[in-house]
Amino acid sequence: MTAVHPAPVSARQVRPPPEAPLAMLAELTHRCPLACPYCSNPLELTGRERELTAEQWAGVFRQAAGLGVLQLHLSGGEPASRPDLVQIVTAAREAGLYTNLITSGIGLTGRRLEELDAAGLDHVQLSLQGVNAGIADHVGGYKGGFDRKMMVAAEIARIGFPLTINAVMHRHNLGDLAQTIALAHRLGARRIEIACVQFQGWALRNRAALQPTREQVEDAKRIVAQARVDYAGRLSIDFVPPDYFADFPKACMNGWGSTGLNIAPDGKVLPCHAAEIIPGLQFQNVLTTPLAEIWNDGPAFNAFRGTDWMPELCRACDRRDIDHGGCRCQAMALAGDARATDPVCRRSPHRAALDALIAAETGVAPPPFEYRRMPH
Repeated sequence: MTAVHPAPVSARQVRPPPEAPLAMLAELTHRCPLACPYCSNPLELTGRERELTAEQWAGVFRQAAGLGVLQLHLSGGEPASRPDLVQIVTAAREAGLYTNLITSGIGLTGRRLEELDAAGLDHVQLSLQGVNAGIADHVGGYKGGFDRKMMVAAEIARIGFPLTINAVMHRHNLGDLAQTIALAHRLGARRIEIACVQFQGWALRNRAALQPTREQVEDAKRIVAQARVDYAGRLSIDFVPPDYFADFPKACMNGWGSTGLNIAPDGKVLPCHAAEIIPGLQFQNVLTTPLAEIWNDGPAFNAFRGTDWMPELCRACDRRDIDHGGCRCQAMALAGDARATDPVCRRSPHRAALDALIAAETGVAPPPFEYRRMPH
């Protein structure tokens, strides 16, 4: 693998200060009762003893609001694994942040949801691994998980939280896509995010087991197009198609270090969820460096801002300001070089190798899952 050694910025290349980030993802914990093989968390999970305290998170939220962050996404792992989750939500509301809880639902009850409502939680995003207990519990690696989710969804509807269903789709459940959309509507969701697996973290380790076929991807596009007509005005449908089957890369994070930031359970600040796979990047911690300083001047955040880092093929491309060079973590994972042209791009010299990889992985029966488990 090729390490990243960001070149010094000359006087000629000095960039203006970045605009304020719109959103922040706070990974409260890596602990989770589920063991999903597509989890995007790193292979080396942060233990409970290294997690920020509720008081430390409160300080981070105040810094984020001062920086200009408006939206706070509380994630994990499973954020409900934190017994102080209500205290954390209260601190976020006191900082003036819009709060979205990204959850599997496991660990939530009607009473706890009422407490979160009283604390000021604005929105719930509930993950869905399948449309019935058979497939959902198999994918999540947790017996009884689907039934618990259905009970939690009913409590969310009773209390009146706005609900988004996050349906992670892959080879094992794309055949149930139409039923997944129908289930989201029955659960009272206002929005469903149909997110085909992005191969980072544990998902990359399970890529051969999760990789959809080209036929599944084409069927999914047709189903989503028809569902947007059928559910118009009742259910908003966002579709994140598989990167590997696209002709051009998506604008990952709307451009590196441009609109959002992630904070890991131990306070490490990342430009994106998977950035730690890129060797050579220097990540700072909010416990020792002010968040504004990290956002504005942090070496990891400035590594791929703008266009100076791009290979000539990307700098000269008419899509340069549309996809911002694509995904650096994907380039690292597939080409072994974070500065390479995103292999997804049809103009990339790495595209043929990616097509061969897809053919090899989808031409055979998928291997069994390697489940994500916290070490004891």
